[in-house]
Amino acid sequence: MGWLAKVFGGSEKLQPISVNDENFKSEILESNVPVLLDVWGPNCAPCQKLAPIIVDIATDYGERLKVAEMNASASPRTMGRLGIRGTPTVVYFDRGREVDRIVGFKGSLYHRDIIDNDILAEAK
Repeated sequence: MGWLAKVFGGSEKLQPISVNDENFKSEILESNVPVLLDVWGPNCAPCQKLAPIIVDIATDYGERLKVAEMNASASPRTMGRLGIRGTPTVVYFDRGREVDRIVGFKGSLYHRDIIDNDILAEAK
């Protein structure tokens, strides 16, 4: 943490967990907490715009919500299994089942509304 963050009370940003074909089941389907999975592509401008929002969500929700990211081009089996055809796609899971999916860029408030009112409210 930098000195300005220490002085002004800032905190380090939590990074999403990296998910791929090999660890998808253990990290997402077997998670004990709800999961936000951000599926992105390397040349996707909306994905780059969404990235800092996903990092902020990971930081703000901490242990209440697992935040993960998956490179679409590096995880073809999981992409096919989930039926994802475009990026960015954000998929929400609870107890191993998909509960919501957003295709395309949506802002922070949109995702936080889903997390607070649908995902975490149902997980209680």
